[in-house]
Amino acid sequence: MSRFTTFGNDLYTGARSIDFVGRRTLWYSIAGVLIVLTVLITVLRGGFNPGIEFRGGSEFRVSSVAEAAADPAAATAQGEEVVAELVDGSSPRVSIVGGDSVRIQTEQLTAEETLQVQAALAESFDVAPDAVSASFIGATWGADITRQALIALVVFLTLASLVLAVYFRTWKMSVAALIALAHDLVLTAGIYGVFGFEITPAAVIGFLTILGYSLYDTVVVFDKVRENTSEDGVESRRTFAQSVNLAVNQTLVRSINTSIIATLPVAAILMIGALLLGAGTLFDIALALFVGTIVGTYSSIFIAAPLYVHLRQNEPEVQKQGARTQRVLNDSGAVR
Repeated sequence: MSRFTTFGNDLYTGARSIDFVGRRTLWYSIAGVLIVLTVLITVLRGGFNPGIEFRGGSEFRVSSVAEAAADPAAATAQGEEVVAELVDGSSPRVSIVGGDSVRIQTEQLTAEETLQVQAALAESFDVAPDAVSASFIGATWGADITRQALIALVVFLTLASLVLAVYFRTWKMSVAALIALAHDLVLTAGIYGVFGFEITPAAVIGFLTILGYSLYDTVVVFDKVRENTSEDGVESRRTFAQSVNLAVNQTLVRSINTSIIATLPVAAILMIGALLLGAGTLFDIALALFVGTIVGTYSSIFIAAPLYVHLRQNEPEVQKQGARTQRVLNDSGAVR
């Protein structure tokens, strides 16, 4: 721990420095490759896997199934077989939830088909008829959720960009922060597309939540950037890029610690949701939060700050500061 503390102190004082800004092309390349891969794999897999809340359909849940805990694969196959025999052309999605419950999702069925499937499932799994619940969700409800989520996203991004522009007094910080947010959203959603996880309302809530976390981490970095760059006077020995890079180094340990503290409880929730309760609301929201927290920390350090330097590097004042800093260094060397 003492070594890590010493390392953090060295980063803060400038005794050690990691060149985040100077290697920005590398970080952009890594981010670009990851985005292209996730998008390409998602497209090749046939797109995202929307939950029943978005696509609409009928859902059956069989409770207290002994086979579900003993042999999940057999229970899943059994559920698929029952529905396929009763409903021609159906492609049921069967999963084990809560350890001993079987969830079957199909396209929307008629009332008569629903009763037939309920009775067949109760007989096949040897449970009481009231242990099989049935529900259906219309596609219009899913469309309403999608529309509301998009509205929430647009409102959030608009307000966030305005607040950043006013607080930091430059629109270029807003642009850098928004690009970092887009990076986080694409990669987090891409994980769902790559591995075929269902996108449910809980997952959407997770997507929106990680945007707030990522923005918070970026603001912490940018606040230190503003502090460092405002201190640069005519005698400064740092260029604008070096001041930004110092700010990233000074907030690095804080960002890592915050990320670890945030991901540990989320990881615990994710494990509980996946292993003990099965895929469900806890798993859906925890997965989005877990991936988004890690990606958000990466973007704040490796994307947002270097991109801010990239956006300002051609400004006359920034170029003058670089030339002035070089003269100061040259004069200092001549004095020696």
